[in-house]
Amino acid sequence: MASGRVPAVVVGTYTMGLAIIRALGEEGVPVIAIYYDGRDMGYLSRYVVEKYKAPHPAKKETEFIALLEEIGTRYPMSVLFPASDASLVAISRHKSVLECYFRVACPDWKITELFIEKKNTYALAEAVGVPAPKTVVPKCIEDVKRYAESAMYPCLVKPNEGHIYNALFGKKMSLVKNSEELIDSYLKAHAAGLEVMLQEFIPGEDAQGVNYNAYYINGKPVVEFTAQKVRSAPPQTGSPCLVISSQNDEVVQLGRDILLAMGFTGFACTEFKKDPRDGVYKLMEVNGRHNLSGLLAVRAGLNFPYLHYRHLTCEEIPTANGYKIGIAWIDLTRDLYFGAKQWIKDLDSLRRFFIPYRKPRTFAILDFKDPLPFLKRCWNLLTEQFDGKHAEVEKQQTKSDLASAD
Repeated sequence: MASGRVPAVVVGTYTMGLAIIRALGEEGVPVIAIYYDGRDMGYLSRYVVEKYKAPHPAKKETEFIALLEEIGTRYPMSVLFPASDASLVAISRHKSVLECYFRVACPDWKITELFIEKKNTYALAEAVGVPAPKTVVPKCIEDVKRYAESAMYPCLVKPNEGHIYNALFGKKMSLVKNSEELIDSYLKAHAAGLEVMLQEFIPGEDAQGVNYNAYYINGKPVVEFTAQKVRSAPPQTGSPCLVISSQNDEVVQLGRDILLAMGFTGFACTEFKKDPRDGVYKLMEVNGRHNLSGLLAVRAGLNFPYLHYRHLTCEEIPTANGYKIGIAWIDLTRDLYFGAKQWIKDLDSLRRFFIPYRKPRTFAILDFKDPLPFLKRCWNLLTEQFDGKHAEVEKQQTKSDLASAD
């Protein structure tokens, strides 16, 4: 590389990947982008020095790993960042092989299994006393029918591996209103060969959700950050489209408890939601890779991707001197699409809707200094609308994010 710096290889270049690309590129790190979804736009960023189209990591894992090995020979000991759950699973599973070529920015597989399979996460949370929604893992249809008879509705049919469910059904989970919907959702997942959980739904607005972002070394936090969710798309069951940096000590402690129990190293985004029935924050999920709203912490003063990069390339222990509170992160197209649906029902909500836009803010994709990714996003939406797919696409978090959640 002309810059003389160790390159970073970012795998998956939708919103999560784009955040990593910009966070590293702004620090002068040369970025190689690997994308496998035609709707990705991060590979068009001004910070990308080279790009590769890859086989899908979940569909053609062997070919995907072979391409990474080939790229690793061209850029030996570069830093490999998985930026989707699908790429994370493949890379973590083959980490021992890939470490011959890269510095790999993800946990070992034994740790990844604890959070990528949600039933393992909830079992661990129960064991260490971290509050979580009541969850049942059915073994057969009879278990489902028994649960359906006594369940409090609405409730959730939630996949054990969210990125696979999202790729098949275009949503992170199913919110069901009665026993018929519950059984039907289970049967559809079962027919697709997917394991699901039956889980109580934590009521309340999306604004009850809080993210705990942190960098860990051997189960100990070295840099921490929290952010308040404001809106999700779609509401209640989707991924966030508006988040604001905050300070929440209660969530910090809960996040520490679960990540310590995992013996986690690296970056994680752990999600909680406050249950209005008892005032307790409940664990939603642990994401062991850089998150959807990753640029929020960067703009607030904590560049987690660059801290991760420096730790792996220079053995520099990450440190921080605090961060700015009240910075907003907005995924503009998703936020406006679902906001417009609400304005039709309630015109007064239009005024309230734009209040967070008055805060210091950063956009998920829109950046006038780096315009091509947003133009590609708009082109995607236009072509999907022409094909009659626009409404479905904007109802769900894109398959490229694969149940990421932030």
